[in-house]
Amino acid sequence: MNLTLSKPLAFFDLETTGINVGKDKIVEICILKVQKDGSEECKTWRVNPGTPIPKESSDVHGITDDMVKDCPTFAELAVEIYNFIKDADLSGYNSNRFDLPLLAEEFLRADIDFDMKNRRSIDVQSVFFKMEPRTLTAAYRFYCNKELVGAHGAEADTRATFEILKAQVDRYEELRGDSESLAQFTQPTQPNADLAGMIKFNAQGDEIFNFGKHKGKKVTDILDREPGYYAWMQNADFPAFTKKVLTAIKLRSFNK
Repeated sequence: MNLTLSKPLAFFDLETTGINVGKDKIVEICILKVQKDGSEECKTWRVNPGTPIPKESSDVHGITDDMVKDCPTFAELAVEIYNFIKDADLSGYNSNRFDLPLLAEEFLRADIDFDMKNRRSIDVQSVFFKMEPRTLTAAYRFYCNKELVGAHGAEADTRATFEILKAQVDRYEELRGDSESLAQFTQPTQPNADLAGMIKFNAQGDEIFNFGKHKGKKVTDILDREPGYYAWMQNADFPAFTKKVLTAIKLRSFNK
């Protein structure tokens, strides 16, 4: 079954220096852009992260310092990558919790004001976890009856993600193939206000903190009662996108 797209859908995968969304950097990114008519365009970039790649990360994806030393940095590629996806919804495997927040961090470090206001995100892992158990390789074997060759290479993982989503739509009658319903299905029960899940929405649609001593409390209430909490978060090791969302909430309160 073909997906029913109202706008292009960009499947993407990142290989990185580690798993810290706020600190780690991209060393490879692949984007498979699927147009409304089903046509595909795939681009892969190797990226110099500007920092040594830990051996444990190289052991996973096979990319070493020598392989990226002459590659452009993300800042040098950012405009090209952004222009490729700016009209598209986004999809990946575990993308809502890792790839998407980390990609947003890289864009913000490159002074590109990336946000998700006019695009949807579809996390193929969420469909898999809600319907079956558990890894990308297992999902590919289960849904596509194929072995994933080249796992942890960005392009192999990206193409596998695209094939899995199409197979999931074929398999489950309750899944429609349009981006809107798939995005809704793959969102967490309590939706995020930022991308890293540090700030969420409660049932009333208010932003609440999702960590620390103020977990579950309204952001606006805490900022009113503890003005220094905003400054602490801005100076602490939180993702840049989380800080951007926090600032928007604070500025919004000034306009009431």
